[in-house]
Amino acid sequence: MRILFMGTPDIAAASLRALIGAGHDICGVFTRADKPVGRKQVLTAPPVKQVALEHNIPVYQPATLRDGEAARIIRRLAPELCVVVAYGRILPPEVLAIPPRGCINLHVSLLPKYRGAAPVQWAVLNGDAETGVSIMYLDEGLDTGDILKVAPVQIGPEETSGELFERITAQGAETLLEAIDEIAAGTARAVPQDHSKATLAPPLTKEMAKFDFSAAAAHLHDLVRGMNPWPMAYFVCEGKKVKVTRSRIAPGAGAPGQVLSTRPLVIACGEGALELCEVVPEGKRPMEGAAWAAGRRFAVGQQLP
Repeated sequence: MRILFMGTPDIAAASLRALIGAGHDICGVFTRADKPVGRKQVLTAPPVKQVALEHNIPVYQPATLRDGEAARIIRRLAPELCVVVAYGRILPPEVLAIPPRGCINLHVSLLPKYRGAAPVQWAVLNGDAETGVSIMYLDEGLDTGDILKVAPVQIGPEETSGELFERITAQGAETLLEAIDEIAAGTARAVPQDHSKATLAPPLTKEMAKFDFSAAAAHLHDLVRGMNPWPMAYFVCEGKKVKVTRSRIAPGAGAPGQVLSTRPLVIACGEGALELCEVVPEGKRPMEGAAWAAGRRFAVGQQLP
C-alpha cells in the first residue's frame, strides 16, 4: 500500500522499518522537530527521521497540522493509508479525511484501558499481569477510535517498563503489519471501544517517583519497575536521594524503614518487606544494595536515617 507514516521515537522507528521491510510504498514521513540531546545539547534528528533518511523517504517536520499546509502536503503525497505511531500530535479532521483507507494508530495498551501518553508505565505501576497493543482507526479524540486488532503481552513480575517496552515494540510492529494486510485485503473489521471502561495513562513526573517505606512492599516494587528507566523511583536518606533501579518482594516484617537484612539489603515496609537489589546513591554509580548498606555500616534492626 501507499502509506504516509507519522511517528517520532524508537517504537515508531521500529514500525517504520517493518513497513519498509514488508514492501510498502512509504510516500512520506511526518515527525517532530530535531531536538538538542545530551550534555552538549547536540541537535539530533528523531529516530523516525533517521530511518526515513536511510531509505531516501521524504521527511516533513511541520510545527502544526492545523494551518492547512500539512493537509496540502498530504494531498500532494496522495497516500492510500496514514499510519501513526507515537507521533505526539492529534490529527485534525481535515487531515483524517484525506487518505481513502483512513488513518490508523498503534497504541501500546489493550484499549480502552490506559489511553494517553504512558500506557506501558502505568500497566507496570499498577501491577498488571498483562497488557498489549491495539491497532485502531483514528478519530478526533484521544485514543478513542474503533479497534481493528489487538495482541496481548504478558508482564513479568520483575520486568521494568523499559524491558516491557522493548518487547511491546516488536509485538506492535508485527500486529500493525497484520492489520494493514487485512485493510488491503478488505477483510478488516473495526469494533467500537466500550468508552465506559476507559482509563487514563497520563505522563509520569519526577514528583511521582519519590516514596517512603510506609507503603506496602508490593506497591513499592511496582513503583520501582514502573519508574525504570525514567524518572527512577527514589527515597531520601540523610537528606540525599537514593534511586532504586531493581527490587524484589522479600519475606519479613517490621517497622517501616527498619533494616531486616544487610546481605541482601531488605527493608521493612508498611506491609511486607522489600529487597533493594540495586541502588544509585546521589552522585554515585549504580551498586548492589548490599554494597551500599556495607558502605553505610547498616546493622540489622537499625532504622534507615
